Amino acid sequence: MVKTDDKTGNTAAKLLYRPFGLIGSVAGGAVAGVVFKQIWKRATPGDNADAPGALESEHRLREILVAAALQGALFALVKALVDRGMANVFTKFIGEWPGD
Repeated sequence: MVKTDDKTGNTAAKLLYRPFGLIGSVAGGAVAGVVFKQIWKRATPGDNADAPGALESEHRLREILVAAALQGALFALVKALVDRGMANVFTKFIGEWPGD
């Protein structure tokens, strides 16, 4: 890829990266959801292996907040890992970092 201007090349890389980033985000979200369900199932005793929802009255607020915080942290962690990994793969094949 011939670059005439760093800004033009960077814009082109960003546009070319968008489909890769979208696929990575969807895959990362699916992986994070499965991992969260497994962690929650192993961490909570009892028959109900599903994480509590905000509108479920049978769960205490503390349990709902812990589940939401864990899920949010896990999704953020997986998203950062997937985004960084996809950017590294993109750079390896295209030769230009998709961010900045």
